[in-house]
Parts: sequence; C-alpha cells; structure tokens
Amino acid sequence: MENEIKKAIIPVAGLGTRFLPLSRVIPKEFFPVVDKPAIQYIVEEAKKSGIKEIIFVVSPAQKITLNYFKKSPELQKLLTKRKKDQLLKELKDFESLLEGISFDFVVQKKALGDGHAVLQAAKLVAKDEPVAVLFGDDIVDSDIPALSQLEKTTQREGVFLRRGSS
Repeated sequence: MENEIKKAIIPVAGLGTRFLPLSRVIPKEFFPVVDKPAIQYIVEEAKKSGIKEIIFVVSPAQKITLNYFKKSPELQKLLTKRKKDQLLKELKDFESLLEGISFDFVVQKKALGDGHAVLQAAKLVAKDEPVAVLFGDDIVDSDIPALSQLEKTTQREGVFLRRGSS
C-alpha cells in the first residue's frame, strides 16, 4: 500500500521557552541529538515515509532553517580544493537527504501556538489533501518511521481526517 500523505508541515516558529536561555540563541529544533540537529531527524523520517514536500512554519527573523536545508556548492568546491574528503563525503551524504523533497517556508508573524502555526501553512495544502504535522521535538527511533506506521493504521481503519471533515 503506497503512502497517501506526500506533504508535511513542520512548525518551528515557537519561542522555545522550556529551554531558555539557550533557545534565545539556538532554536530548539537545532539542538544536537547525538551527531545532528533534531530537525534533521524529523526531515529524515518524513523522507523515509514518502513525503515529497515539507512546509516549514518559521518566525519572521528565522533564517537558520532556510539556510540549513539549502545546498551549498561553494562549500563543496572549497572542501574539494582543500582535499577534505571526509567532510566532503559527509556534506554530500547530507545533501542527498534533500534529493526528492521540496521545501516551502511560511511565516508565522506572532507566536500564537501550534494550531495557529499549522493554519499559516494551510494555503499551501489543497482542501482534501492529507498532510502530516511533524514537531521538531518529537523524535522516534524505529526501523519503520512512526509517520509510516500511523499512516498504515489510518488507511487500515479508514480514519483519515481531512480539513473540513468532522
């Protein structure tokens, strides 16, 4: 059974108040977990689950997410020139994560909670289109991604919730 959900919303515009004062300078989704930021685990799960488009909901001043998920050919050239083969391999491995996924960004001008953040992305989601909402502080380590497991269960039970349905 092919996954029906191809789009995910990832709200990352929050204030991160549980992690003050650190979250004043580093968004909590970029806190390291073992060897990479939490947000990278979320994007990896989305990709393994068949997601083709990710919509990040960001705050007005937030540029780190946009920059993190952008390819960097200049850095590749520099690493090649300096013969930093291991670093170049790691960068290319990371950038292969970006293959096959498009990234969109919408701005949440005021931090009014998760529901409001998701509504900011609604204009990029068709009325009857199924969409996943993934949060930057929910990481599940599993051979079968949690999102895929949830989708298979909802398909089996016939309980997809769509915008406008009750």
